[in-house]
Amino acid sequence: MKRFGFTFLAMLLIASAASVFGQQGKSVIAVAANGNTASAAVGNQLGRSPFFLLFDNQGRLVEAATNANKDPGNAGIAAVDFLASKGTKVVVAETFGPKIVEVMKDKGMRPVEFKGSAKDAVKKALELK
Repeated sequence: MKRFGFTFLAMLLIASAASVFGQQGKSVIAVAANGNTASAAVGNQLGRSPFFLLFDNQGRLVEAATNANKDPGNAGIAAVDFLASKGTKVVVAETFGPKIVEVMKDKGMRPVEFKGSAKDAVKKALELK
């Protein structure tokens, strides 16, 4: 009986972990933004933007994350690493430098340049699929 209880507990822990990790990969589109809502303006540079708005493949905002690495010193690479950990496939900002584009491509991410609101940027990104 003890073995059954241990097995059941282990299965519950594995299912819980799968659920938590599965939720991390739901972001398909990330928008570098100057605010934490879909109406915020798209940020000028990926690494220096104060927020990342994460959207699912239906264009719904699923997370607004503060950019903890926006200070000088490889901010762009840290941003790409963070967004890759969230399952991001498309990244939107006003501009991208050639180095960061290569880093993104190596991680299977596609840059989209856009000036306007995050909400409109996501519409454009979804049209480009």
